[in-house]
Amino acid sequence: MYKQDEPEVNIGQVLGRIRSFLGRFGVGRIGGGLFGLIIIVAVIAGGIWVSSGFYTVQPGEEAVVRTFGAITNNPPGAMLGGSEPGLHWWWPSPIGTFAKLRVEEVRRLELGFRGETPFPAESLMITGDQEPQIVDAQLLVQYNIKNIEHFLFRVADPDGSVLKSAAETSLRQVVGRLSIDDVLVNREVVESETKSLLQSLLDQYETGINITEVKLQSVLPPPQVQPAFDDVNVAIEEKQKTINLAEAYEADILPKAIGDARRTVRAAEAFRAEQINRASGQAERFAAILSEYLKAKDITRQRLYLDAMEDILPGVTKFVVDPNINMVIVSGDGGVVPLPSQALEEEQQR
Repeated sequence: MYKQDEPEVNIGQVLGRIRSFLGRFGVGRIGGGLFGLIIIVAVIAGGIWVSSGFYTVQPGEEAVVRTFGAITNNPPGAMLGGSEPGLHWWWPSPIGTFAKLRVEEVRRLELGFRGETPFPAESLMITGDQEPQIVDAQLLVQYNIKNIEHFLFRVADPDGSVLKSAAETSLRQVVGRLSIDDVLVNREVVESETKSLLQSLLDQYETGINITEVKLQSVLPPPQVQPAFDDVNVAIEEKQKTINLAEAYEADILPKAIGDARRTVRAAEAFRAEQINRASGQAERFAAILSEYLKAKDITRQRLYLDAMEDILPGVTKFVVDPNINMVIVSGDGGVVPLPSQALEEEQQR
């Protein structure tokens, strides 16, 4: 026989149990069933209201809980009104209010442009030249939130008009101190000084914003003088190219010159040592000869003469005349040379 399935939750049975529970406290006798129903509805509504106070903080997020307007976040990691990642609970409205933000998310502000659309009123500014020039500078600011309480409650619209005004003020102040050439060429200096000044202003205003990067998108001179600045840029590039070539030449020649200089110094030191040693040896030899000479002057003088002749005579051409054979004997490679009769007679007369 077919039997109709009963629902999983029997509302009548549940209400009966609630009436029985309330009857123990005399609730059922006051006002009858209508009052009991009101109590049941109130209990259910209260449960729903209490359960609505649960919330989850994801990694990279922070939460702020206020009770009757005062911030009542418990210490990090606490279940009640915590701001650390995880499940937490707070007194739901109207007792408390709750706000949650992704503080690690990198946000951006475009100054002087929106996408592909330029905004000259924000980007045109005056440089610090003696004759002030106009430059078109577009800036991109990236930031996140470092103090959620300051961001939410200290300043109205901190990442809107306040951040935009502070960024524009910082950029104009930096550009106003520099010449137009410095602004066009030294973009890193402009970005660094603008970031430092902007962060200082935001901290002074207690916005709770942390500037992560400041990047110049474009820095252009006015259109009327654009060709002249293009020529300047070309000249700067040529100058840098020439400097690079000179440095490369220096890096190639200088080591060779240093090596040659060291080699020359070593050769000179070796020659110096050789000459000193030779002179010292000759001096010692002369001293030794002098000592012997003083002992026996005649013998030493004869010995020196013979030694000198041994050094001199081998390099001198000598002639020995023999009148008996009418020949001249030439020392060395000359051999024997016939002597003419007239010469022979002259030689004999001598």
